[in-house]
Amino acid sequence: MHTHLKMEGSWRIRPAAERIPQAHTIRVVIANEQWQAVGYQLGITEVLRTGEEDRVTGHLGPDLLGPGWDAAEAAEAVRRLTKDPGRPIGEALLDQRNLAGIGTFYLAETLFLRGVSPMRGAGEVDDVTALVELGHRLLDANKTRPGHVTTGDTRPGRESWVYGRAGRPCRRCGTAIKRAEQGAPGQERLRFWCPNCQR
Repeated sequence: MHTHLKMEGSWRIRPAAERIPQAHTIRVVIANEQWQAVGYQLGITEVLRTGEEDRVTGHLGPDLLGPGWDAAEAAEAVRRLTKDPGRPIGEALLDQRNLAGIGTFYLAETLFLRGVSPMRGAGEVDDVTALVELGHRLLDANKTRPGHVTTGDTRPGRESWVYGRAGRPCRRCGTAIKRAEQGAPGQERLRFWCPNCQR
């Protein structure tokens, strides 16, 4: 089964004995005796033969949370990210052909923590390997909990450094966080960054 969340979808894993809530947004339920996986608002849902999987995933770059993640996978992601050195790193990181797993939240937080502007060319980033490895660590640290936390503070409103904080002061320097769209026409995605900490 191949599903894509797009921007609204989610999967929720629950004990099998738990009653599934009635919701018109449920697209798929997969269950066994112990667990049930409920897919909500899935943008794409299709059943494929195993031999056809490459048709829907073959174009993807190394998966930050894939079981085979290692130094070789990281090196391949770096190679793909820097093959077009003039492309803004904010666009290159969201291109799933380069690296699978980074969305707008982790893009903003990873770039902030590395002090990199999303507008900087991929070839101008000092240590792309460290950027990729940080993305892996952030996703790995959050994979078993609901929500996303990059600051270490799980209290509401304290979870992120820059994401969703446009106009508010940077948690490090006090400069107002910026928000803009970036990307090719029709493929624009939100960016959040601190213009002082991310030059």
